[in-house]
Amino acid sequence: MKKVKYGMEQNRENRQQVIQEYKAVVEPLLRYLPWLEKNAGRGVSYNYQGQGLSKSSISFPVYDGTLLNFVKEAEATPLMNRNYAYVYTRNRIRNHEDERRLIAAAQLTEWDILEGILSKYVLEGRRKANLWGEAVRESIFVLVLRKMRQIIEYWDRAGK
Repeated sequence: MKKVKYGMEQNRENRQQVIQEYKAVVEPLLRYLPWLEKNAGRGVSYNYQGQGLSKSSISFPVYDGTLLNFVKEAEATPLMNRNYAYVYTRNRIRNHEDERRLIAAAQLTEWDILEGILSKYVLEGRRKANLWGEAVRESIFVLVLRKMRQIIEYWDRAGK
């Protein structure tokens, strides 16, 4: 996604173009928000341990289909930042409280922080099975999507 910089060179028309691009990318993900809100604080997976798995086998999580669809759709957007670890290092994000604090304070100029946090859970969840469920349980997906929607709505109204 485009990095938004403010200054004399930034004009209203350019900002509106950026907001419209963000809006087009985020709107399809917002349809998952009611499900994510409903399941916040809950477990959204169970460990498969049945049929033919011995006690020495590793169990693996089985996720709700809605969560899997959200992850798949989010992963296909330009919101994914493969350098999310840099966002965490640069902003000294160490825990969920740090994530929540930065999400709450984010403005249009910190859009990259929102992308970084979303990317961590979506992309790293492919390697660490528990991260998608953790993002739902800790309301991280909900907070990021709400903040993105809030920023888009604010700047969309301001540009009209």
